[in-house]
Amino acid sequence: MGGTFISVGGINDSGQVVGGVLNVDGNSHAFITGSNGVGMTDVHILVNGGESDDFSDATNINNSGQIVGWTEGHAFITGANGIGMTELGTLGGLQPSLAYGINDSGQVVGSSGAANGEEHAFITGPDGVGMTDLGTLSGDYSQASAINNSGQVVGIDNHAFRAFITGPDGIGMTYLATLGGSQAHPLDINDFGQVVGAYFSAGDPDSFITGPNGIGMTDLGTLGGEDSFATGINDSGEVVGVAQTASGDEHAFIFSHGGITDLSLLVPVIAAGWSGLQVADINNNGQIAGTGINSHGDMEAFLLSYTPDTVFTPSPIFIPPPPIPEPQTYLMLLAGLGLVGFMARRRKETAM
Repeated sequence: MGGTFISVGGINDSGQVVGGVLNVDGNSHAFITGSNGVGMTDVHILVNGGESDDFSDATNINNSGQIVGWTEGHAFITGANGIGMTELGTLGGLQPSLAYGINDSGQVVGSSGAANGEEHAFITGPDGVGMTDLGTLSGDYSQASAINNSGQVVGIDNHAFRAFITGPDGIGMTYLATLGGSQAHPLDINDFGQVVGAYFSAGDPDSFITGPNGIGMTDLGTLGGEDSFATGINDSGEVVGVAQTASGDEHAFIFSHGGITDLSLLVPVIAAGWSGLQVADINNNGQIAGTGINSHGDMEAFLLSYTPDTVFTPSPIFIPPPPIPEPQTYLMLLAGLGLVGFMARRRKETAM
């Protein structure tokens, strides 16, 4: 959209991607694409009718194309395919409300100022109707990051980054057990209740995945460095995120079937001239959305796709190594959003 900076918030199972673009005039506008990342529409103009708000950002999207995010500190939900905007309101406080997650029923989660001056996580009813305070387990702060189709919510409690998960419809908040300490930041949850994010050991973030309903926690490893951070998970348990390499660089990764693969080193990615990949989310069809530097040196949003028979080159790193490797053959499509027609077919890897 002629902008100078772009961020990606989420992707649905149709491949519609949402995020925000910083325009040349210094304003940030939310955007939505069509299926499979084709085309880009300025949601800010559609939902605000040309009003003078300087900022909007889209943070997530459900399978109906309903978008959530915020504009000038006001959380919003749209109708299908990003059409129309409804402000969600607040929990009665003066602090802004921010929306981070949405499920297929249109239940929205995020954080809002409460009447007592604190900031609390919230959940809404279907289609963003009504706002319920999820409260806290300790302290005066909580924030909800994501929600699945059962209404299980994950987020952080208190400023010490204690991770929580709820039961269906946001009922019952409990702490997630963590590895190497109490701090963790969950960013996504799938429909089986598997949670991903990062836990903090000796100050360094390490990617994690839990079992169903947030039970147990497993370290996903890194790409040879010290740090990693998981950002998204699909219902197959495939995870995407960012991890340090042995040289200290940050590369995008996918974790799948016990192996972690460096997306930045995939043959189709290098052949297409992309670098500096940052991944935000993965859908149930194996489509990954994020941002990177394209062959012209410009930052652009991308859609990276693979199929169940894709072979990733380089091969995934397995911890521990599998007794018998299982090579497969795959197809990979890399398409720059807004640059229709760019596709690279080749092999691809498994999951972040």
